[in-house]
Amino acid sequence: MDEQPRVSAPPRKDKVIPEERFQRYHRYAREHGVNKILYTIARLILVPAFLIWFRLERQGREHARVSGGLIVAANHRSFLDPFVIGALLPWRRQIQFVAKVELFEKPWQGWILNRLGAFPIRRGQSDETAVETARIAVERGGTVVIFPEGTRIRQGSLARPKRGVGRLALETGAPVLPVAVLGSEHVRRGWRIRPRKVALRAGPPLTFPRTERPSPSLAATVTERIWPNIELQWEYLGGLPPLRQAAIIGAGSWGTAMAVLLARGGLEVQLGTRTQEAAEEVERKRENERYLPGVKLPEGVTIKRASDIELGGCDLVVYAVPSKALPQAVGTTADRIGPRTAVLLLTKGLVQPLGMLPTEYVAERVRARAIACLGGPAHAREAAAGMAALVLGSADADLRRQLYEVFNRAGLVCEPTDDVAGVEMAGVAKNAAALAAAAAEPYGLNAAGIAAAGIWDECVDYAMLKGARLETFAGLAGVGDLTATVLAPNSRNRRAGELLGKGVPADQIPGRIRQASEGLDSVPLVAETLTRAGVAAPRLSGLAELIAGEIEPTEWIAGLRQAERQRRVA
Repeated sequence: MDEQPRVSAPPRKDKVIPEERFQRYHRYAREHGVNKILYTIARLILVPAFLIWFRLERQGREHARVSGGLIVAANHRSFLDPFVIGALLPWRRQIQFVAKVELFEKPWQGWILNRLGAFPIRRGQSDETAVETARIAVERGGTVVIFPEGTRIRQGSLARPKRGVGRLALETGAPVLPVAVLGSEHVRRGWRIRPRKVALRAGPPLTFPRTERPSPSLAATVTERIWPNIELQWEYLGGLPPLRQAAIIGAGSWGTAMAVLLARGGLEVQLGTRTQEAAEEVERKRENERYLPGVKLPEGVTIKRASDIELGGCDLVVYAVPSKALPQAVGTTADRIGPRTAVLLLTKGLVQPLGMLPTEYVAERVRARAIACLGGPAHAREAAAGMAALVLGSADADLRRQLYEVFNRAGLVCEPTDDVAGVEMAGVAKNAAALAAAAAEPYGLNAAGIAAAGIWDECVDYAMLKGARLETFAGLAGVGDLTATVLAPNSRNRRAGELLGKGVPADQIPGRIRQASEGLDSVPLVAETLTRAGVAAPRLSGLAELIAGEIEPTEWIAGLRQAERQRRVA
């Protein structure tokens, strides 16, 4: 299981340096800016070294040719960023930049950094001294580099900006140069500086009317205008795009709940229904009365017929359909998904006709940049209310990190893992085991336990062949999800199992519960897949025969007990 993703450097409490020395650094930055001799020597050495060693690519240099004070707003990937940004600017522009106060603990190091343009900032608090120094430097006609993310973001896409850059732009009226840096995060390993390519790109400068004492909301608004321009340069260089727009294929209970969650997490969401009539009804009522009544859709959600959604402009496509419907959904959408789009699967079950895991099936047919799946004890209504726990599986660390941040903002407990096969097979196992337990319950709790445990064991055996980890089945994605499903009175698999155990034909059950049952649909394919893979699956095979109407419930129960006796003898 993964650790909780970290999108920035580990939090560290700022060290206390003597106030006199702290103020000395700011005083020098305000009065002198940089030591011109030391700065010139450093630049004469560093710029050629960067051009050769890092194969430094500098785009948009013409945008930096402005007069007067200048604010450079950039993303932050490495401690080298201020120096490579300095190489982007004209020689006459000597940059100053904020640096965490820890770098000034050693007097000699603080002295050198200060003469090269750095001044300290106390992170995690409103440092008015640093803000004032930056303002004075810009108003003097200098160039100040500021990193709106507030800290280094070493992997993945860009983080959300803080409003300080907007405040500085308003208080000074100076133009803001949006700059993206890509590749500097790969340069350093320990104390080694490796020859890795670094690229920078500057966009056209932005200007805002000078405002004395701008309000926090106004500063935040200006920041939100600046930041997309940095993201634009970042994506032009090939940087990982953030998750901004999502499309959901399937407007059932979970598709609707996911629309609520993604919108709450900051994304613009398109929810795709099967028909135009359904789209118009949900849009008019701002509620999916059929599948998730009582849950209002946020303003950030638009409802369209799935075939009308422009998937090429989406950063995330979510398939919220049962496993038997996944081939059709993929077949009608795969050619409209771009290679920089991520895919999230809510499907729990194997995919026909070969019994593939959903992520395997999609990976073969969709040119997505990365694929993720969800598991865990999360019912749609509870998830929409922010009271669920999810397990997020993906082989791609960047996508895990991005989706973790979205769900975290949405108020959910989210556990990331790279055990994709474990998460998907745990979902398969819980559907089948919950269905079996409910079907066997009329014949005693012992029979229900035997049915669920036996089927669970058979699915675990197969999952191990697929490379899954046992601890995934013991956690939220496995035991946690199974418990929630068995205990939930409105669980589709539980209700379907109860009817199946009473002898109701399987083809009549969806109409009785007014929803499809993933377990009912998938068990025959699961049994076939396990048998084909050489995994002994007598309990799943018996349940498949019961679903097919080939045996009666009493025969199935007798077969379960016989299989349990044989297991104990073996």
